[in-house]
Amino acid sequence: MALKFKDIPNSSIMSISHSINVDYSTSVTIIEKAVAGGEINDLSELDRWIKERLIPNCVFIEEDGYAKMCINALKILDKTAATDYGSSRQRDMGQLWADMTRGYLGEYAFKLFLNQKYNIDSELGHERGNLKDYLPTDIHKIKRKNGDWENPKINISIKTTKWNGIWFDIPGDQFNHSDVHIFIKIGVGRDHLFAFFKELSVFKDKILQKGKDIGLLSDQEAEVIFNNLASFSPVPAYICGFVDKNTKFDQLPYGGKRGRTNFTITSWNGQMCPGDLSKIKDKEGISGSVKFEGIGEFAHDSGYLFNTGNLKFSNSDWSNVISRL
Repeated sequence: MALKFKDIPNSSIMSISHSINVDYSTSVTIIEKAVAGGEINDLSELDRWIKERLIPNCVFIEEDGYAKMCINALKILDKTAATDYGSSRQRDMGQLWADMTRGYLGEYAFKLFLNQKYNIDSELGHERGNLKDYLPTDIHKIKRKNGDWENPKINISIKTTKWNGIWFDIPGDQFNHSDVHIFIKIGVGRDHLFAFFKELSVFKDKILQKGKDIGLLSDQEAEVIFNNLASFSPVPAYICGFVDKNTKFDQLPYGGKRGRTNFTITSWNGQMCPGDLSKIKDKEGISGSVKFEGIGEFAHDSGYLFNTGNLKFSNSDWSNVISRL
């Protein structure tokens, strides 16, 4: 379904904005990406999706939770590769720290989800160590109500993206290393570390004060800069859904739309193998290219791929995971 901004009811936009504390434009993005990801197949489903999928599966990360994840990421920063997966792009330490914090926030969001919905406490295992030791599972210990700490019976992997993510991409052989793969959208932008530092008065009491001390800033200029910085607020996180490793998938599990010469893949539900795009091109009989909605192409051609509309998310789906945990 091609969605135009004018077609989105203002009441739906405001419902998201008020319920999960995001601004108007972010609410629009959330809706647009839910449509692009196949979570909403028709605009008539929008309000039901908001009430039955989005809002019930959102949690909020307060300042202390953010601080824990920020510091945990900082602890292992020097042990983490600076390159993006599948890319030679080098991230500086600040970008790497922000990216790692965002990933940890997604894991913390699932910790909140387990606690609030199923009365299960959990340990994330963010202690300093060899990264390869922690790849199969992001949940290292669990404790049920009135129970003792124990090892989970299944391995859970958690991947975090921003609000605009529509593809759950699991490259290489990572899919087979965990039993359940969870996809989480986190409401942080590029300035989330800055907002946290502002909350701690790092800017006002240290950086901007230094600018005033050396005569670079007047009181008024420092105040303007401070007010223009984003302010910290509880971070919303949408537990978008999960994929179970034991699911049986079809070969070449795609859907999409054909243009005059090109084909756009809008859904995928399973394994992606080298040569699949060429097979789709032949099958669809197009002379142009095959691209993925919103992203064009991935940095690899081997792994598992899912659009958000193909993720499991219902109460019964989650109850099945919890019963095995």
